Amino acid sequence: MSTSGTERKLSAQKKLILIDLIAALFCALFGAVYEAFGHGVYSYGMLYAFAFPLAMGVFPLYLIDVLRAPYPGKALRNLWHAGIAALTVGSIVTGVLEIYGTTNPLTAVYWILGAVFLTAGAVGYAVSCFGRKQA
Repeated sequence: MSTSGTERKLSAQKKLILIDLIAALFCALFGAVYEAFGHGVYSYGMLYAFAFPLAMGVFPLYLIDVLRAPYPGKALRNLWHAGIAALTVGSIVTGVLEIYGTTNPLTAVYWILGAVFLTAGAVGYAVSCFGRKQA
């Protein structure tokens, strides 16, 4: 019995989908518990922190699997997931600060870096997929 490289890639892809799904569930649970002890104060940043790993992690990887598109390389996956992590942590930090009753302009760094990493990952993936010469 042998496994081809394609089968290994698909299993690695499904593992990454599962990790993103667990991260989304953890963020949803964390936000629910944090806001349960927030004395009626809530924050949209905390409420929707789960959406970043779900919408930008699970769904794109699932679409790549369903459409049989080329699987991104490790560097591009790392850039993309660094962007997801920055946006998720930025959303949680913003939520914590809002529930506490304050703000901080330095939270903008999370959003900027998240956008930069996501853009770099998306542009790199587009170049690697569509920049190939057709034979």
